[in-house]
Amino acid sequence: MESAEYHSALAALAWQIELGVDTCIADAPIDRYAVPASLTKPVVSAKAQDAPAPVASARDAADDAVAAARAAAGAAQDLDGLRAALAAFEHCELKRGARNLVFADGVPGARVMIVGEAPGRDEDMEGKPFVGRAGQLLDRMLAAIGLSRADSVYITNVLPWRPPQNRDPKPEEVAMMQPFLRRHIALAAPDVLMIMGNHACQALLGKRGITRLRGDWTRAHDVDALPLFHPAYLLRNPAAKREAWADLLSVQKRLRDG
Repeated sequence: MESAEYHSALAALAWQIELGVDTCIADAPIDRYAVPASLTKPVVSAKAQDAPAPVASARDAADDAVAAARAAAGAAQDLDGLRAALAAFEHCELKRGARNLVFADGVPGARVMIVGEAPGRDEDMEGKPFVGRAGQLLDRMLAAIGLSRADSVYITNVLPWRPPQNRDPKPEEVAMMQPFLRRHIALAAPDVLMIMGNHACQALLGKRGITRLRGDWTRAHDVDALPLFHPAYLLRNPAAKREAWADLLSVQKRLRDG
């Protein structure tokens, strides 16, 4: 009659096999760290040699997206065509999480074009740039120098889709959208660009540091351009409104002299 120890040992062995144990204890110890005297070169089959190349790297994919953006933007002959090209562009992940494409607002062909950074919650819901609290402040700023999005200003953003949780735009997202932004400026053909905020300065001027850049006229895509504080920054830092007012007067003077 088989003993209880036998059944216990058999059950333990079955349990170990179930766990994946497939090698018994050897008669001699095995040095798992020993280096063999010679290494055999693995044989690559003809089938493996003919296998397709690995999937393109993330860098290659980003380059392809920028190239696609450049082609789509370059093919647009007018602002309506550019809007349609952006709406059809599928390479930017931001589009999948946004409610609406935020293309532009104001008067196409106006002498003044404002470039902001990215849509926020209110802009995403309405499909227009600068419609939240920062937009209301922007409207008051423009009115102070006789301008209005209703008759004398055209407005857009670096990014046409809202980043999740209003996070900062990523460099690769800005790079992907730059061909559309350049084409947007070329088709709108303004006399003056008002570049609002650090991310817009990075996209158009390749520079950051708005407290240092603001107030100094420069050129961006062959257009006279002035970096200014973003209205959202002014809401957080009311003391900066003095410098913002000086910049607005500078825009007014440039338009009057031009």
